[in-house]
Amino acid sequence: MDQLFGLSHNATLLVWTLIAIVFLIVLIAKFKWNPFVTLLLSALMLGLLAGMNPQDLIKSVTGGLGGTLGTIAIVIGLGTMLGKMMAESGGAERIATTLIDRFGQKRVHWAMMLVGFIVGIPVFFEVGLILLIPIVFLVARKTGLSLLKIGIPILAGLSTVHGLVPPHPAPMIAIDAYNANLGRTILYSLIVGLPTAIIAGPIFGKFIGSRIEVQPPKELAEQFASKGDRELPGFGITLFTILLPVILMLTGSIASIVDPEAVHGFTHVAEFIGHEIIALLISAVFAFFSLGFARGFSKDDISKFTSECLAPTAGIILIIGGGGAFKQVLIDSGVGKAIADIASHSHINVILFAWLVAALIRVATGSATVAMTTAAGIVAPVLAVSTGVNVELVVLATGAGSLILSHVNDAGFWMIKEFFGMTVGQTLKSWTMMETILSVVGLIFIMILSVFV
Repeated sequence: MDQLFGLSHNATLLVWTLIAIVFLIVLIAKFKWNPFVTLLLSALMLGLLAGMNPQDLIKSVTGGLGGTLGTIAIVIGLGTMLGKMMAESGGAERIATTLIDRFGQKRVHWAMMLVGFIVGIPVFFEVGLILLIPIVFLVARKTGLSLLKIGIPILAGLSTVHGLVPPHPAPMIAIDAYNANLGRTILYSLIVGLPTAIIAGPIFGKFIGSRIEVQPPKELAEQFASKGDRELPGFGITLFTILLPVILMLTGSIASIVDPEAVHGFTHVAEFIGHEIIALLISAVFAFFSLGFARGFSKDDISKFTSECLAPTAGIILIIGGGGAFKQVLIDSGVGKAIADIASHSHINVILFAWLVAALIRVATGSATVAMTTAAGIVAPVLAVSTGVNVELVVLATGAGSLILSHVNDAGFWMIKEFFGMTVGQTLKSWTMMETILSVVGLIFIMILSVFV
């Protein structure tokens, strides 16, 4: 199958890739197949169509899956434990109430964006949403403000962090695939992410909140209202616990920039504790004490929390692994080189290319994770032959593209619809529009930043 209808070898490989991606999209979007199974089938299909030896193909699939999950699975597990400790201790509620008190009722929607941004750092979007929905209802009831005016900023903060800011799995996948610098990616993600979240969150939330009036489902509102009278942890210790992994990672990156030859012993220590796995491990263990034992939880409680929080992450971990398998087949079959050759001759802007590939896969499959993992495999070979491109900004562009146009094929779309008690039309006008603003405005800021770095 090396040549197809007289096409060149590169063009033939691209046709097979297109068929494999369409197969992937149709099975996930139309027939609702499990994304992990579909990614594995698509990877095998592409390898066979591209003429790979079956034994080499199996090695490519298992190697890609294992190589991708080597770091990511640990990041997800430790990040989820950190998020669980924050939920059980009341840390998220403490951050919200403190920021509301500081900002005042008139600017409470700005505080909500910061809550989403901060709380979203160690947790998945879905976990953060479940964690913060009670706070949205609580604040809306206390202030009498529109539910969407309060809710959209929190969702914007959560979603921005999910797509752009390490140590979230989505940007970590791209950092690994593109060999980007972790510290610089964190720095640029904050420079791009904060103004993007402001525009899609408080500014758009105020606009849409005055046009769509919604009431939360009665049962949910009642369920979230009865929280008990637990004493909340302090704001300072909660904030420090959540930001500790980011602080450690930035310390490692700064040390390697200041002392690139690693002459001083401190640089070795800083780089070690700044590695994402070590930083998250230190932070998770610290959380057991700061948000666990210090809050009166027993060792059995903490063991229970850390065990039960891992079950929901299994599906996400497998999907990421499947994406890694697909990515490796793209590389080993020669498709990556073919895409790189064509893209380098067409002189396409790599940042725009990364955003577009991720955006198309996101719209088709409904999954930001699938979009990120698949796009990383397609973009990485192009990046390898490109010169003068800021790799960290390509990571952010891939993340921004993976956020666009969440609609009816995205589980998050239905979660938002049900939690906020909206119709499909209202969800499209609010949530879908917010995600699209995040993606497009994020790309604009990334392109502006590319002029300076």
